Amino acid sequence: MNPVIQEITDRITERSRASRSVYLDRIRRAGEAARAKGPARAHLGCANLAHGFAAAPAEDKPALMGAAKPGVAIVTSYNDMLSAHQPYETYPPELKAAVRRAGGVAQVAGGVPAMCDGITQGRAGMELSLYSRDVIAMATAIALSHDMFDATLLLGVCDKIVPGLFIGALHFGHLPAIFVPAGPMTSGLPNKVKARTRQLFAEGKVGRVELLDAEAKSYHSPGTCTFYGTANSNQALMEVMGLHLPGSTFVNPHTELRHALTEAAGRRAVEITAHGSEYTPLGELVDEKAIVNACVALLATGGSTNHTLHLVAMAAAAGIVLTWDDLARLSEVVPSLTRIYPNGQADVNHFRDAGGMQVLIGDLLDAGLLHEDVLTVAGRGLSHYRSAPALEDGALVWSEVTGGSKDLDVLRPVSEPFSADGGIHMLEGNLGRAVSKVSAVKPEHLVIEAPAKVFDDQLDLLRAFEAGELDGQDFVAVLRYQGPSANGMPELHKLTPPMAVLLDRGQRVAIVTDGRMSGASGKVPAAIHLSPEAADGGPIALVRDGDVIRLDSAAGTLELRVPAEELARRTPGGRPLSDAEWVGTGRELFATFRRMAGHAEQGAGIFGISGAESPHHGPGLGFPAEAGASHLETGLADPAQVGAGARR
Repeated sequence: MNPVIQEITDRITERSRASRSVYLDRIRRAGEAARAKGPARAHLGCANLAHGFAAAPAEDKPALMGAAKPGVAIVTSYNDMLSAHQPYETYPPELKAAVRRAGGVAQVAGGVPAMCDGITQGRAGMELSLYSRDVIAMATAIALSHDMFDATLLLGVCDKIVPGLFIGALHFGHLPAIFVPAGPMTSGLPNKVKARTRQLFAEGKVGRVELLDAEAKSYHSPGTCTFYGTANSNQALMEVMGLHLPGSTFVNPHTELRHALTEAAGRRAVEITAHGSEYTPLGELVDEKAIVNACVALLATGGSTNHTLHLVAMAAAAGIVLTWDDLARLSEVVPSLTRIYPNGQADVNHFRDAGGMQVLIGDLLDAGLLHEDVLTVAGRGLSHYRSAPALEDGALVWSEVTGGSKDLDVLRPVSEPFSADGGIHMLEGNLGRAVSKVSAVKPEHLVIEAPAKVFDDQLDLLRAFEAGELDGQDFVAVLRYQGPSANGMPELHKLTPPMAVLLDRGQRVAIVTDGRMSGASGKVPAAIHLSPEAADGGPIALVRDGDVIRLDSAAGTLELRVPAEELARRTPGGRPLSDAEWVGTGRELFATFRRMAGHAEQGAGIFGISGAESPHHGPGLGFPAEAGASHLETGLADPAQVGAGARR
């Protein structure tokens, strides 16, 4: 192993020792009971169980009434509005048949919501997006709370859906779980053409008809969007963590291979239950090594910045304490090995055709950058994921991929990386701590020092651009009150086209925000997820128009060039919306989430670290509620005093 990778793994293990121990003790007791007592549903009372199979088909009712066959829960995020999730319409019957043939019985235990960040970009609905991750986790727990099941098949692809399913399932960590992907849509309009059309529209050089035509040719069929945003980052991470069947991640929907892999997932779920020969509980599989492997894959591929939030929250669900400092240190030794849009012009289909996850994982293993000795749904050892699936005479077979990349413009080996370090950097300075995605940023744009232009709403920045107020000048756009405690931490991807226009004109521009920019972030330098956020009294609330800010993504620094004594005299500017103002599009239903949301560094969620809630755990690990959205709890009437009573 690379010594730095091992050092960080050891550090995480030691830091997590108490909470992880409590978590493992809990799921191991549940696992031992499961192995001793047989299928879970056999221990329900007769009335309870009768409710559980009343609507089952005749072919499954005898199995459900009996106590011989393991039960498999299907938790699905199907809807027919999202292209990525539409293929899941046919999965339940396919999976049920596969489970039946393998000697089990499967039921759809529940559904979880799946919203589309692409539809809600720049709109009020986006302010619910990050909160939906925790709603999905709770919905997953509700689906599994019936105590009918011995394994779980999780159907999810996009943004918050996979992390939510992951978190919820880990709270039933004695159950094995397999994520079943749906695959990316086939390649459409080249990403370079799409991005250029967006910029032309932002400049007023093409109209809505032309823009909609370009977007429709890009997002054109069932399957995941093909750029390397959060959805496809999710998929890559599930494979490198051993939660997909090997090679199943980027197979297109509605193909023979896709169907074969779906059926294989159903069969495998039966084999890895407590009643099979290869018991593989999810909570044991997701250990410190698996979390580090996920971080390495994220950095090596220049994946979504959203995972600097999600991975922290996902690890916490397994009793593991992951920090931004861990990611920063890993980024120093993990090279950037892919160029997938927005980090390049290729899409995930091109990445797959260049060798995809099998070549990437194999090379990272050979370089000692991934832990090989891990538990996976395919068996012990990440080397299983060097193999790619294929159909031979109708039978599904896996063969090890021994060659290297077939396209060095898309995928490179560790010995010849696109850059020596990972695509995500951590920034720190007197404004706080932030995340910067650098994999798509040109080297000459990694450092900027310029006056601030302060906005409290992304629409105000867009209006300033449209009015020409941002033309011909260098500046750092400061967009505040966009954090989890203020308005749900929406993605601000709509800012990318206009800011890219200014960058292309030769202006030096950047963004600093306590909001998100997502995996679709592009070439504009940005410091995002700034913590502490403005709504909790963070220094970003003290920035004034004209203040000089230096953003140095290469050195990892973010500095407000204002003397400390002057900052001490300032009072916060602007304010978050009040509960009375933050209404519409269902936002008022999520006011409690604003009050409970943790720091971005804590994962921006409402849950604590599994195991840390135990009275036997001892001090040292807190919960988001202890550092919640103080601006909503102080009762301060004067907007100028927002943040003055912050507990953080």
